[in-house]
Amino acid sequence: MLRGKPPGLFRRLLSLLVLAWLLGFIWFALLLPRPAEDVHTDAVIALTGASGRIARGLDVVRAGQAQRMLVSGVDSEVTAAHFATEFGVSPALLACCVTLGYASFDTWSNAQEAAAWIARYHVRSVRLVTTDWHMRRAVFDLRLAGPKQLIIVEDAVRSHPSIKVLFVEYNKFIARIVAWLINWPATTRATVAGHDHS
Repeated sequence: MLRGKPPGLFRRLLSLLVLAWLLGFIWFALLLPRPAEDVHTDAVIALTGASGRIARGLDVVRAGQAQRMLVSGVDSEVTAAHFATEFGVSPALLACCVTLGYASFDTWSNAQEAAAWIARYHVRSVRLVTTDWHMRRAVFDLRLAGPKQLIIVEDAVRSHPSIKVLFVEYNKFIARIVAWLINWPATTRATVAGHDHS
């Protein structure tokens, strides 16, 4: 005769999972990634989606801390001229050092677009610029998509995220890790109809 599970075992396991999730959320919310110190990298990658990211990336290039820059996730309606006007980029800087990436629509496709650009320019080290609450998932995906030996410097743009923003992003981060663990295939789109760079 088979013996049943000990009474309350499922409840205890569920309690442990909830506790682990809660402690993880506290860590995620209180210890957000920080801006990088002055450091030189081959390139800088700025992800579109929230204010301050592109401006920070351009500041890095203008300061000579990176030779070139990828802006990943640019809307298809934004032309190079519009971009230059909005961010005060000179034609010379745009021509030599800034690539506008139109191929991505979310964090995973940001990483794929960045990996292709990294390979094209033989980049060995990058400064990744995104908002502090978004940094962990962005770095996770770039490490998966990029070369194994790629050096990634996290340069987080400070923000004041609400509990809702942190809650949603934390669960996206957990879901992304779980998807990777079970080898869940990443979704792709043939065309970019919209952008979700949160």
